[in-house]
Amino acid sequence: MANTTSAKKATRKIARRTEVNKARRSRMRTFVRKVEEALASGDKAAATAALQAAEPVLMRAAQKGVVHKRSASRKVARLTHAVTKLA
Repeated sequence: MANTTSAKKATRKIARRTEVNKARRSRMRTFVRKVEEALASGDKAAATAALQAAEPVLMRAAQKGVVHKRSASRKVARLTHAVTKLA
């Protein structure tokens, strides 16, 4: 357990950031899942729309440090490839 005042404050800050990051990660995963579900159903229009909504969410998560920027780029690239292959 934290003893000093600064360590206690740091613990509180970390807890707040963790909540924000959890929300961002959850939102990102939801958007990715929507794209994957549209791909599974074979609906190209829905998959394209879902991908356009998911890309900024993924890149924002990378920008905020929730995921690594290369991980986000790789995920976007793979989803884009899957959507274009659907045609």
